[in-house]
Amino acid sequence: MDTSTINAALLRKMFLNGARNLEIKKEWINELNVFPVPDGDTGTNMTLTIMSAAEDVSRLSDPTIDEIARAISSGSLRGARGNSGVILSQLLRGFTKVIRDQGELDVKVTAEAFTRAVETAYKAVMKPKEGTILTVARAMSEKANELLADDLEFAPFFEAVLKAGDEALAKTPELLPVLKEAGVVDSGGQGLMCVMHGAVDAYNGLELDLNFSAPKTAPKAVRQPISTDDIKFGYCTEFIVKLEKEFGEEDEVSMKEYLMSLGDSLVFVAGDGMVKVHVHTNHPGRAFEKGLEYGQLTRMKVDNMREEHEERLFGSDKVAEARAQEIAAEEEKKTREKKPAAFIAVSSGEGLSDIFRQLGVDVIIEGGQTMNPSTDDMLNAVREANAEDVYILPNNKNIILAANQAGELAEECRVHVIPTRTIPQGIAAVIGFVPEKTPEENVRDMGECAAGVKSGEITYAVRDTKIDGVEIRSGNIMGIGDDGILGVGDSISQVALSVLEKLIDEDSELVSIYNGKDFPEEAAEELSALISEKWPDIEVEVNYGGQPVYYVVLSVE
Repeated sequence: MDTSTINAALLRKMFLNGARNLEIKKEWINELNVFPVPDGDTGTNMTLTIMSAAEDVSRLSDPTIDEIARAISSGSLRGARGNSGVILSQLLRGFTKVIRDQGELDVKVTAEAFTRAVETAYKAVMKPKEGTILTVARAMSEKANELLADDLEFAPFFEAVLKAGDEALAKTPELLPVLKEAGVVDSGGQGLMCVMHGAVDAYNGLELDLNFSAPKTAPKAVRQPISTDDIKFGYCTEFIVKLEKEFGEEDEVSMKEYLMSLGDSLVFVAGDGMVKVHVHTNHPGRAFEKGLEYGQLTRMKVDNMREEHEERLFGSDKVAEARAQEIAAEEEKKTREKKPAAFIAVSSGEGLSDIFRQLGVDVIIEGGQTMNPSTDDMLNAVREANAEDVYILPNNKNIILAANQAGELAEECRVHVIPTRTIPQGIAAVIGFVPEKTPEENVRDMGECAAGVKSGEITYAVRDTKIDGVEIRSGNIMGIGDDGILGVGDSISQVALSVLEKLIDEDSELVSIYNGKDFPEEAAEELSALISEKWPDIEVEVNYGGQPVYYVVLSVE
């Protein structure tokens, strides 16, 4: 295919194909993460981000470019998870700002959109690093603008832009030594190229099985007998499965096949201990039952599309009454007296969540390394907090950007993100809050309290690699600090002691142990005794954290 313009229908197809290509390859991208921890999540985060937009785009029937652009921007911003997902959402946000007012896209507009995408993404990152997704995006943008002088049609234009992106991706290990040492390219950059290659494949007529089926637009008509015959499957069904047993490729294929046998419009995202499902079916209960075979269900939602179809056409007294009650409830919530200040903390593990609640945290967002919450999760928590000033504690370096993005989008209050990178830093930050101080003073003081805490996390390696000159084998116990690997061995307690040797100094007074769900209390007490024996002048306390993946979280103050 060779043409000088792209219309709305083709743009829609290209975006959905790019999203699907990323989804298919997400596990491969997860494997590119430098640290061999059992929660490599770049592919999953990017997939969940773009799928949030893809669901919105797939529901558009015969849309304009403006409608597609708004759906991509809004959906990706709300669904953004992790640093890679937030950067992807910002790239999409910048790109769509340029194309919104266009009836069709030409090469010049597309090159301009590439430029705006890169500018927007770089601005979102406080300290941009080269050798990342940003480098790959910039290389494609620069090539796109170079090609304008050649007056190309889209086919050779896309070929050259993709080549520039692939070459930049191949060079990322030269820009980031940690990538070179681990023998991988940047995972975020690889995810971006998956999207780009999928989009260009669709332009060239090579489409994937998208599992998207946009519903027909309800006719704009005067009142007449209602027909819902065109709705084959009447219930829009959504849920998330929190996996409680192994979920391999065969399980994924089997579950998809079963759900497709129940209906259509299937959107299926699996990874990091969860499965997210959206399907149109006449039997929601059967879909739920299938999910229950693999674990607990959460965020279950069923909408009667035939009923909604009738409501969109004409409305009804019952619908009007229900909507009036909804509006009244929303207004009542708005008029509730706001608290002066409230706190939101991201936490994984019932023990850690209990600690935050005891310290006065108002809203707990379940998540962390194994499941980064989205920008939309943050926004919902901000609304629930209902305060003039809301302080967010991300407690993970991969969640800070999503929290910042939520702060920019929130309209009902002032949001302050304290850039806590670990749970112990979050605990220290909330303890440092003083009600009598101004928000500006509290942001400064809470940040200083967090910065004064040194943290370590003990987990296990899922593959062989080499980091910072340290050879790591699959199954090794690893100690990870704020700046990298602090210890490797075969014993949880011995690695924990090795980590503490690097964290404790002459000013240290307190070591806190937060034992995870796979490290029993007895073992934590034994570790405490070993620490006290080695550092008799330091106080040691043990707290149940209940966190997954990490046997022990340590803090030194």
